[in-house]
Amino acid sequence: MIGWTLGRYFFRRYIVITIWFLIGIFSLIFIIDFTEQSSRLSGLPGYSLPVGLMMTSLRAPMVLQITVPFIALFAAMATLIALNRKYELVIARAAGISAWQFLLPACVGAFVFGLACVLVLNPIAAYGFSMVERMESDIRSGKSNKVSASSAPWLRQRNEDGDIIIGARAVLDRGLALSDVVFLHIDKEGRITERQDAKRADLADGEWILTDVRGFKSGEKPVATATARVPTNLRPEFVQQRLARPEATPFFELAEKIETAKAYGYAANAFSMQYHSLVALPVLMVAMTLIAATVSMGFVRLGQSGTLILGGIAAGFLLYVVTTLVKAFGSSGIVPPVVAAWVPVVIAMFFGVTFLLYKEDG
Repeated sequence: MIGWTLGRYFFRRYIVITIWFLIGIFSLIFIIDFTEQSSRLSGLPGYSLPVGLMMTSLRAPMVLQITVPFIALFAAMATLIALNRKYELVIARAAGISAWQFLLPACVGAFVFGLACVLVLNPIAAYGFSMVERMESDIRSGKSNKVSASSAPWLRQRNEDGDIIIGARAVLDRGLALSDVVFLHIDKEGRITERQDAKRADLADGEWILTDVRGFKSGEKPVATATARVPTNLRPEFVQQRLARPEATPFFELAEKIETAKAYGYAANAFSMQYHSLVALPVLMVAMTLIAATVSMGFVRLGQSGTLILGGIAAGFLLYVVTTLVKAFGSSGIVPPVVAAWVPVVIAMFFGVTFLLYKEDG
């Protein structure tokens, strides 16, 4: 059995290497995102260098959250390679310590890393992403009220007089507010009777509250008003389910939103898929560690092989692609979300365990 001192040493090595990977990936994301953002927003009057740095800092955790499975894979591979280079694993084997024992600290570290991503990184990323959407909306606000079919959200609500088509440039407050919004009032004959352009629309109880409104009616001059109210039968639960991005919802709020949506008879597949994906993330990290071990264990006998390293990276990438593909099926309701979240993780775990059993125990 691996001793406490040696196990703690392996665990510390894994954590240190993981932190360095996090710092490196975060820096790369920051540079790329800031460059891309500056090219899009630098021409707008409200954009400046401090604002750009703040927006990039708030958005980077969301992108970093997407890369954490690869960070777990690379950190485990780098840890095992570093231990092999110094013959520390050779000595551990000579002392009678099996691969399962010296992999345990790395697996525990990967599980803790996954928990930290779910409980700490995810809420920070969700809050930062919401703030960035609001800041970018404020910067762009008023520059153009044009809403195209390819630009974000469209809603349709029915009332006694006809239908109202609602379009907006951006979704704020997790779906309960719209920025640079257009309300098109259509009568029962299908004719547009009125158009309302507003800087912002907030969904209240039974009505939309429009701010900084400019109304257009056929044959009349445009009328500007500070506020306007449009009755609606859309419930907040439906609007959030339709417009809010599950990735921008903190983990601690997902379960409540799912239960609320189901209580009102709305499908919550996207939010349910996000919830189960986050629950499965720590186990996915362990699976990535086992995949890294399958290509790193041979270094003890065969030396460092670039082919094996590329094989480990390819296996991790394949797992990520399959997980993303199945997640899309779960979000659309084709596959139950709990099945879509856990099946790729369980298969990866079985693959890693089977390979190591064959390699270590024959």
